[in-house]
Formats: sequence, structure tokens, C-alpha cells
Amino acid sequence: MYKALSDAIRDAEKEKKTLAEVALATEARDQGRPVAEIRAALQRALDVMRSAIEKGIVGDLYSASGLVGGDAAKLRNSTSGPLAQTPFRDVLTRALAVQEVNAAMGVIVAAPTAGGAGILPAILTGLAKARSVPDTKVVDGLATAGLIGAVVAERASLSGAEGGCQAETGAAAGMAAGAATEMMGGTPSQVGHAVALTMQGTLGLVCDPLGGLVELPCVFRNATGSAIALAGIEMALAGITFAIPVDEVIDVMGEIGREMDVRYRETAGGGLAATPTGRRLAKERLYQIKRSDG
Repeated sequence: MYKALSDAIRDAEKEKKTLAEVALATEARDQGRPVAEIRAALQRALDVMRSAIEKGIVGDLYSASGLVGGDAAKLRNSTSGPLAQTPFRDVLTRALAVQEVNAAMGVIVAAPTAGGAGILPAILTGLAKARSVPDTKVVDGLATAGLIGAVVAERASLSGAEGGCQAETGAAAGMAAGAATEMMGGTPSQVGHAVALTMQGTLGLVCDPLGGLVELPCVFRNATGSAIALAGIEMALAGITFAIPVDEVIDVMGEIGREMDVRYRETAGGGLAATPTGRRLAKERLYQIKRSDG
């Protein structure tokens, strides 16, 4: 697999292919599997993503702590707000839905991690619905997202414990932005700019889950991460470029993660988790979970 997104973009442009085609061909060669088999696996992942969204938007799933649940349905059904009845609102709803399923111990696709798993399915399925994009193109988007995620993992990190939430929801947002940009007809170069424009907006994002649970603020950061990804997609497809090359943006994310205080790397020792309310809620909810477990 590629260690630099710029190399994949160069090869795609040289061979007049999409990044999805380059990613699938590379994966097939590296794994010794036919492209059709890899695409079938991606289709199964897409099916799981859609299933999680469908379950999450009903509004009857709650986490064991009681801190998470029902908000995707509220957003879906609300007629208030300037974004009602728009694809933007639908994407935010889908992101919350997946994370509510995750918090309720349901089945999701970690893309790239459980903490950031709502962003990629929300962006791809939401925009696919809005623009009547066929599943073959959405599967291509998952292939492109996988390529981007592999580069981020190689050059930085996908772990909140290593790099803060910028390495989870930030990486997921970058993956989703790049994948959706190509799905919507963007060039390989525009994909790179979409990733850079998105990830620059998540640099330094800390990982501070209350009580160490992947619930608050994790669930809601999937919605805000999706919003940042949508901004990156819009700018890239409009022809806006980011002056710092995408691989350098990824490198900076890794550097910031390594320098980040341990309190802000999934330890629940700082940030929102360390506020008076955060500590109180964590204590109350963890006690509640222990009681329910017997």
C-alpha cells in the first residue's frame, strides 16, 4: 500500500484512473486477491453501515450509562433550524445514528475506529442518497477512503490513545471528504485537497471521553467532524486548493499527537472529561453500569 497520498495521486493521474481503481489494484496485488472479492467485502461493509444507520435513527437505543441515545431521531424529526430537510442535516443525523448504535453495543464498521465510525458512512450514504449515486460508486468511495486511512496510519496514527481525537474523528473526516469528493466526480488532485482542507480543521483535537467511555463527547464529534468534511468537499469541488500538501498535513497531525499531553489522549484525565460536571457524570454513570451488571 502507498505510504504517501501524493504518490497515489501521481499514479492515478498518470494512468488516467481514479484513486479507487488504484487502491483496488494495489490491494489486490498486495493481498493476492481478485478485485471482485475485495469489492464484495466492501459491499458487505457498506451493508453493515446502512444497517447501523437504520437502527440508530429509530431512537430507541441507549447506552448502558444512559448518556447517549435518541438524539439522531430528534435531529431527523425536527423541523426547526436552518438546515432542516437538507442533505447536510441528513448527514449529521446519520453520523449520530451510527454512534448511538455503537454506544448501545450494536454492530458497526470501525472506519477507521469505533470512536470515529459515524463519519464515513454518514457522508457517503447521505450524499449518495441526495444525488442518487449507485452502490458501485459508493463502494469505490470506500476503497478510496481505505487508501487515505492507510496513509494516515503509516504517517501518523488512527488511535486516540496515541494522537488524540484528531487521529480518530479527524482521520475519519479526511477519509470521508476525500472519498466523497471522488464519488461526486472530483479529480485525484481534488481528493488530496479535500483531505488537506478537512484535516487542517481538526488539528489538535483532543480525546477526552467522560469516564473513558466512547460516548461523550465522541458521539457528537462525529456530527461536527462530518460538518467539517462537508466543508472540505465543497471547497475542493469548487476548485479551492490548500497550500500545504496533504501528506505534510498528515505529518503535522502525527507530530501534534506525539507532543500532546497524555491527559488529552483518551485517558479521561483532561478536557471535558475533567470538568466538574464531566467527573460527576462519569462517577454516576459508571456506578450505574456496575449496578446493572450485578
